[in-house]
Amino acid sequence: MKVPFADLRLQYEELRDQIDTVIRTVIENSTFIGGKPVKDFEQALAASLERRFACGVANGTAAITAALKSLNLGPEDEVITTVHTAIPTAEAVVLAGAKVVFCDIEPDSYNIDPKAIEAALTPRSRALLPVHLYGQPARIDQIKTIAEKHGLALIEDCAQAQGARYADRPVGSFGAAGCLSFFPSKNLGCFGDGGAVVTDDPRVDKFVRMYTNHGRMDKYLHEFLGANERLDALQAAVLRQKLTKLDDWNARRRQVAQWYRDRLEGIAGLEIPRVIPGAVPIWHLYVVLVENRDTFVKHLSDHEIATGLHYPLPLHLQPAFGHLGLKKGAFPVAEKVTSQCVSLPMYPQMSRQEVDYVCDAIRSYFGK
Repeated sequence: MKVPFADLRLQYEELRDQIDTVIRTVIENSTFIGGKPVKDFEQALAASLERRFACGVANGTAAITAALKSLNLGPEDEVITTVHTAIPTAEAVVLAGAKVVFCDIEPDSYNIDPKAIEAALTPRSRALLPVHLYGQPARIDQIKTIAEKHGLALIEDCAQAQGARYADRPVGSFGAAGCLSFFPSKNLGCFGDGGAVVTDDPRVDKFVRMYTNHGRMDKYLHEFLGANERLDALQAAVLRQKLTKLDDWNARRRQVAQWYRDRLEGIAGLEIPRVIPGAVPIWHLYVVLVENRDTFVKHLSDHEIATGLHYPLPLHLQPAFGHLGLKKGAFPVAEKVTSQCVSLPMYPQMSRQEVDYVCDAIRSYFGK
């Protein structure tokens, strides 16, 4: 058997007729920027995340950058975020004109540690940027309490967690804004790049709308310098159709995760992911920890099982952040996780037979 890491073609097959129809409609109408497809998707997206507003943008990086820029940050202002995430999270802080401050993660959830946030606070702290990594909600209630106590803005990076819930609320609904990515491999992915900012604050929504459209609301009146980071109509039309399947696809991911747990729990030398109390994850990725990772990955590859690494190097050790002067050992939990993490195949259409094949290969590696 050959097991891919993900299979986006199967998502398309489930919605082929609907997607083909809406793409054809956009082409026939020839309104490719803005228009009804974008507005319809934004309204549906806002409702699904229990927010007043949603603004489609070009990608997830643009979403975080625009949300942070709405805070009017200066070069001495600090934004606290996790050291274990994809680089766009921290990249957006720099693009927004602020300083990034990294924090270590929890050993169970792999998300930012609220205690580390408290320790990182300074008089220059302006915002908290937690990431709901792998589709696992961070301890957003504790993080929100810290933000309110110290008068900080809370911006949520939900790029990997659309549809996840914490304390019976959608992630992305706790802070001043929630930022989404619709990169094709995301749980809600388009046929290219896309993203969105969701908020209850009309000021934030207006700023994001203007900033990502050259600083304007009216076609010929530019109130400030912005960027060209809009969500186009074709992508919005595809996303609107996929959104109707998101809850079902997320539920199927949870079933796949349960199959993994049933077969892999208790194997010495293999650490499987845990779910924190109050969280309903959506398993964008199913990440295990194992020593001698290269040998483990090769064993699975020999069985034609694809894997991923998310992420093999914490951000403080990336050359792009070398100017911060942070050395190995600064964030020991993240450094351990990034040296051992392996992402197993995970997608909604994954069959029990495929999961069993992966688990059999893993168990054979450990002599089970």
